[in-house]
Amino acid sequence: MDETLKEEMADLVSAEDFLDFFGVTYDPHVVQVNRLHILQRYHDYLSKQATDLPAGEAVQRPIYRQWLERAYLDFVDSSALQEKVFRVFHHTPMPGGGMSSFVSLDKVLQP
Repeated sequence: MDETLKEEMADLVSAEDFLDFFGVTYDPHVVQVNRLHILQRYHDYLSKQATDLPAGEAVQRPIYRQWLERAYLDFVDSSALQEKVFRVFHHTPMPGGGMSSFVSLDKVLQP
């Protein structure tokens, strides 16, 4: 039985799984340090493009690969702190001075 692209991707559990599946060459050290950030960035890229994806898995597969490679490359010469993928890295000034990285529960639960 042939699986659809989404069904195949549902079986992938790690950044390395995704990178291997799409044939993206990577440095294991970069992935080891940034795996969650890479996957979140990949998710963010795909979420922004989801409504504009052309029909057909043969066309979608290279697009998915392109966004995964871009997400990985974002961290090759940068860091999680510089890229600020997760909201906890977004610091806001506090009224009495100092900075806060507080993230309210309603923001955490937003897609």
